[in-house]
Amino acid sequence: MADPARRVISLVPSLTETVCELGVSGRLVAVTRFCTEPEEELRFVPRVGGTKNPDLEQIASFEPDLVLVNGEENRAEDISWLRDRFDVFESMPRTVPEAASAVREVGFRLGVFEETEALLLEIEAQIARAEVLSLGRSPVRVFYPIWRQPWIGVNRDTYVHDVLARAGAHNVCGHREARYPVIPQTELRNLKPDLVLLPSEPFAFNAEHRRQILRDRVFGPDVPVLMVDGRAFCWHGSRTGRGLGNVTNLLRPFRRVA
Repeated sequence: MADPARRVISLVPSLTETVCELGVSGRLVAVTRFCTEPEEELRFVPRVGGTKNPDLEQIASFEPDLVLVNGEENRAEDISWLRDRFDVFESMPRTVPEAASAVREVGFRLGVFEETEALLLEIEAQIARAEVLSLGRSPVRVFYPIWRQPWIGVNRDTYVHDVLARAGAHNVCGHREARYPVIPQTELRNLKPDLVLLPSEPFAFNAEHRRQILRDRVFGPDVPVLMVDGRAFCWHGSRTGRGLGNVTNLLRPFRRVA
């Protein structure tokens, strides 16, 4: 086994949080400006730009022995540049079990095995709990947009979809060909959701958006529209277990007995 990484740069907010929850935040020598959780532990950690425009030369100046990236959040050309110079771990989970595997790999590279096992046990427990709570209940039809103007949903090849499905939702955009399908305004009613969830990220839906949707009956009359913390649905890593648990709790009152 190689020596545990001691100088770590994370270009992924959810993996930055994971490093901190594994108890080794002191090894982070730099992160992106979007890495905000946990705030106190990251207060004095240097920033190296954003996820899409990191300062590569500044990253190199820190001489990291591990750089954490994500195949969707970071640009391919930046990842390639970093791979040519440093040890890089690239994650891109599309399912909850794949997110667990990423946690295991990060923990392995950091040499923090007991802390990693605790996170993995939490994920396993929430997967099992969601399965038990799904027994005898029908899934609720959910529209989960990640953008507005244009409206964009998620299909079955995304981490968000897997979280929704395990928690008891039928993703009304799951069958679409594009991973992030654009839904014309005129087609929104045809989705026929039982529930619409407006996440806080990547598009920051707010209370005014919700009021407009309800006022204009965008998805039809009497369709509930809830504002939700997007991190529960898309932050994979140390948040995976509790995120799945929170989504399961959120959906449970809307599910009918089969």
